[in-house]
Amino acid sequence: MITLEAKQRTGSPEALRTQDLIPAVYYGAGSDAVSIAVPAKEFTKVLKEAGETTAVILTIGGEKISTLIHDMQRDHVTGAVTHVDFLIIDMKKEIEVSVPLEFSGVADVEKNGLGNVVKSLHEVEVRALPNDLPHTLEVDLTSLATLDDQIHAKDIALPKGVTLVTDGEEVVAAVAAFVEEVEEAAPVDLSAIEVEKKGKTEDEA
Repeated sequence: MITLEAKQRTGSPEALRTQDLIPAVYYGAGSDAVSIAVPAKEFTKVLKEAGETTAVILTIGGEKISTLIHDMQRDHVTGAVTHVDFLIIDMKKEIEVSVPLEFSGVADVEKNGLGNVVKSLHEVEVRALPNDLPHTLEVDLTSLATLDDQIHAKDIALPKGVTLVTDGEEVVAAVAAFVEEVEEAAPVDLSAIEVEKKGKTEDEA
């Protein structure tokens, strides 16, 4: 179980950030949004471990709240997280989330120089109880052996208790054949040829 200690927010967002705290809110399950703050260093660790598909238990005083990291804002220059939204969830009810795809292996078509693998999807929608949600889903590219091979969403191995919501026929990865570059010949200057012919005729005359 991943936990993150939070506290009721006091002070401006700028003041919080100078204390290495990230302004945040939690909401859902029919409750209004509650403003909180979470330690930046601890949140970075939780984000790496939980992503946006693993339950995070917010502890505020003596209260424990089951949530998912629902949304984040980042500084457009540094990339640092500047605000976080936590969504309250019921651990006993299934939810639908987008799970990132993790590609592994080298396709035979690339080993043999036949083509390049084109990745069409980078996440799929699944449904499961919060405790059953995977952090990522692996897609093995080694099955792509010919130019006609494709990997569909339905081919992804799902953990027990997880149901695919994305259309199973959606193409996750396919193969594009290598196209040899043909060097174009320099364009012929017809006017120069015409002048040359004309000059030769006059000399002969």
